[in-house]
Amino acid sequence: MSVQERKQRERAERERLIVATARELAEQQGWDAVTTRRLAERIEYSQPVLYSHFRGKREIIGAVALEGAAEMAVAVRAAASSANSPRERVAALARAYLDFAARNPAVYDALFQLDGGLAYAQEDTPEPLKDAFAALLESLGEVAGDGVHPGLFTETFWAALHGLATLTRAGRLPPEDTEPRVELLVDRLAML
Repeated sequence: MSVQERKQRERAERERLIVATARELAEQQGWDAVTTRRLAERIEYSQPVLYSHFRGKREIIGAVALEGAAEMAVAVRAAASSANSPRERVAALARAYLDFAARNPAVYDALFQLDGGLAYAQEDTPEPLKDAFAALLESLGEVAGDGVHPGLFTETFWAALHGLATLTRAGRLPPEDTEPRVELLVDRLAML
C-alpha cells in the first residue's frame, strides 16, 4: 500500500470516527451538546483536524443525515421485502419508518429537522436521500391508485408518517396507539 493510499484510508477512518462520535453524542445529549470542541476532546484530535474534514457542525449534521438516510432505506426495504401482499408491505414500511424515527431521534432530527446543508427534492439532492425516498416509493407507488401520481402519493404518505413520528416523540400523541394509526394510514390513505 502506498503512503498516499494509507493517508486516504486514515482520513476516511477519522471522518467516520467524527460522524460516529457526533451521532453518539447527539443521541445521548442532543444536538446542542455537539460542538467541535467536545468532538475534538472525545476523538482525541485537535479542532483543526475536525475542520480539515468538516467546515463546521452543519456539515457534520449533513454527514449524519446521509448516513441515516442510507440506514433508513435499508430498514424500510428489509421490512417491505418480508411482506407478502401490497397491504402487508405498506404496513411493514410504515412500522419500519416509525421504528427508525423512534430508535434514532438525533439521526431523524439530522435528516428532517436540522440544517445539514443538504438539498432535498432537487436535482443536486445527494444520492442517499434520493435512495431513501426511492425505498418508500418502491412500495407506496404500487398502491397509489388509478390517476394518482406515485411520487405525490408517496410524499403524502411520508408526510403522514413524519407527522406521526414527530408528534409521538414530542408527547403529543400517545405511543401506545401507534399500531392503530398505522392501520388507519394503510386502510384509509392507501385504501388497502
